[in-house]
Amino acid sequence: MTDVTLRTAKFAIGAVVRHRIYPFRGIVFDVDPVFDNTEEWWLAIPEEVRPRKDQPFYHLLAENAETEYVAYVSEQNLLPDTSGEALRHAGIAEMFERDAAGGYRMRDRVRN
Repeated sequence: MTDVTLRTAKFAIGAVVRHRIYPFRGIVFDVDPVFDNTEEWWLAIPEEVRPRKDQPFYHLLAENAETEYVAYVSEQNLLPDTSGEALRHAGIAEMFERDAAGGYRMRDRVRN
């Protein structure tokens, strides 16, 4: 068993963020307290930009100029997106609703 000190995630579900290096942004829909993807995925990242595993990782409904997708990004590579630009990802309306202040909150899900 590894000794991992869990940190509080910097970004909450519904936060709009952007990548600090690559030109994409998105909305957080899930958070892993530490890396929880495959070793193969992690090793595919170039070593010079490979993130540490002992930090929160975020699941994003992400978008760039060309497309929309789901991204898995380390906390060290995310910054708050303060542009105020609307997100267009098709999955947002299914998962989130806007509050009066323009923020995003998870929709209540009806369980079967």
